[in-house]
Amino acid sequence: MTNPYVPVLMLMGVALVLAVGGVAASAVIGPRRYNRAKLDAYECGIEPTPHAVGGGRLPVKYYLVAMTFIVFDIEVVFLYPWAVDFAALAGFGLVAMLTFLALITVPFVYEWRRGGLTWV
Repeated sequence: MTNPYVPVLMLMGVALVLAVGGVAASAVIGPRRYNRAKLDAYECGIEPTPHAVGGGRLPVKYYLVAMTFIVFDIEVVFLYPWAVDFAALAGFGLVAMLTFLALITVPFVYEWRRGGLTWV
């Protein structure tokens, strides 16, 4: 009888060999024809700006959009399994989910007050 973790470790080893092998192969056999156009940043076909507006700092709105995605993504990840097994969770599941929704409302309100949901 073998250890049940052996196949998992073998799969992790194969994945590691393929990942390292792919990076090594691209470094060895990949083309090395660098020019100015390839090394420049690509910004939708227009000339790239040397730095962000305001001296190299990104605006807060950038981070608020990222935070919106994370908050709503986490909310969906937790709401979907709860909705699927709602009957089995009964009252405890309802109280736990209402508590979660109350807690997840805090960053939503913060972002709303900071102007992260206005697209001007």
